Amino acid sequence: MNENLFASFITPMILGLPLVTLIVLFPSLLFPTSNRLVNNRFVTLQQWMLQLVSKQMMSIHNPKGQTWTLMLMSLILFIGSTNLLGLLPHSFTPTTQLSMNLGMAIPLWAGAVITGFRNKTKTSLAHFLPQGTPTPLIPMLVIIETISLFIQPMALAVRLTANITAGHLLIHLIGGATLALMSISATTALITFIILILLTILEFAVAMIQAYVFTLLVSLYLHDNT
Repeated sequence: MNENLFASFITPMILGLPLVTLIVLFPSLLFPTSNRLVNNRFVTLQQWMLQLVSKQMMSIHNPKGQTWTLMLMSLILFIGSTNLLGLLPHSFTPTTQLSMNLGMAIPLWAGAVITGFRNKTKTSLAHFLPQGTPTPLIPMLVIIETISLFIQPMALAVRLTANITAGHLLIHLIGGATLALMSISATTALITFIILILLTILEFAVAMIQAYVFTLLVSLYLHDNT
């Protein structure tokens, strides 16, 4: 069990070719464009959830910030569907890879920061030096604020990676313990199996919450710069 603990996090390959591109594109098939006059329940539920999230997330933005609505809604759909598909048995979760999460976080963060420097240069520069700062502390505070600014995309990526990875590892460990206990004590194995079911339900919630948190933080970074 210990040897295969991280096997689910290895990038799948076929004939030496990585399948990450196909895996990343697969969630888009779950959200087809409906051409019907009356949508089915699945499409109606998707549209209702998108309207609810976009209304809650984008209400704080000005017209310039609201131009990012489509990108942010696409982001939350992609992360949420990828996290949920990763909970299926023998599946690969791209959001457990720090490199991929950095690939999402850095461009979005950089776009928000560049937008702020273009549209609100003075306000963006004022964040590096709070008002009323004593003169001897100015160099130190500028360095601290600069570091805190550049660490934002790393915090976004690490938070998502750590939460999804931790959940998968717990499910793997408790599932292995359940199998091992079946031949020792049926009662203990049953209790462990119940814990595994509850943990799986929790991971479904965590998958959606992490998608929402990632997108919400990007939205807040954008709000600070528009």
